[in-house]
Amino acid sequence: MKKQFVILLLSLAICYSCAEENPNDYNITKVGQNVPEFSFTTLDGNSASIADFKGQTVLINFFATWCGPCMKELPEVQKQIWEQLKDEGVVVLTFGRGHSAEDLEKWNQKRGFTFPISPDEDKSIYSLFFSKYIPRNVVVNKEGKIILQEFGFSEKGFQHLIETIKKDLE
Repeated sequence: MKKQFVILLLSLAICYSCAEENPNDYNITKVGQNVPEFSFTTLDGNSASIADFKGQTVLINFFATWCGPCMKELPEVQKQIWEQLKDEGVVVLTFGRGHSAEDLEKWNQKRGFTFPISPDEDKSIYSLFFSKYIPRNVVVNKEGKIILQEFGFSEKGFQHLIETIKKDLE
């Protein structure tokens, strides 16, 4: 009985410490600063640098194929942002955190996303922005400044993301 009580107390302590954790404590970048410089190659073989997109509104999304909230968010990115706003000047850059190009190609054959997807196998791009948690979204304005950083996926949060993007398009 005593052992079970100790296990229960330890479990509660662990859950409490997790509940107290704030994902924003793991942000490396801050709203208002210039986006960090990085280069990448998409699954279709195109190489680019974030600097190539100055003058455009950019959504940077970090996901993992095993992440439930990511798998809810990405279809919405496809429908509500990529398909509706790409012709208005919005750039969507998604990075598979911890995934190789081969893994992402196999995964996307089943999903059929048409926005650019890039591997970030060693998490080097992700680590410029954050040190923990996914999904993560970053919106970069036309001047190259970060105007939004978000964690997780919710309908309300996603609508705020879309509003922020549309406002920068004005």
